[in-house]
Amino acid sequence: MSIERINPDGLFKLDAFSQIVTATGGGRIAFIAGQGGFDAEFNLIGPGDLHAQVVQAFRNLRTALEAIGGSIDDIVSTNMLIVGIDAEKVEIFGKAMSEALDGKPVPPNASTMIGVQGLAMEGMLVEISAVAVVP
Repeated sequence: MSIERINPDGLFKLDAFSQIVTATGGGRIAFIAGQGGFDAEFNLIGPGDLHAQVVQAFRNLRTALEAIGGSIDDIVSTNMLIVGIDAEKVEIFGKAMSEALDGKPVPPNASTMIGVQGLAMEGMLVEISAVAVVP
């Protein structure tokens, strides 16, 4: 299996983002439900604390991928929902993601970061869904 990340001329380029991601060869496509800052007993970690919730959400995402034999490196697309998004929250998000993934970023993927007014559960500040291609 091969994953290719493409940023064509004429479209902006960022290190942590790909305009296009293609996958060829064998592999399973995994659609991972939105992960929030919940532990295995469905307790919200860090009510009101975006950093804590982002760390937990990415750890949950990693757990989901590992359950099917994959890793964070297999992600090809993400949707990241943040309550009341602003520049400060984007910075907090980036730092928390790096902490959750042991200093490594999610590989560049076809990602969308969306500011929302609220999420499904009171106190939730972030939700991250992903698509991965697992060899």
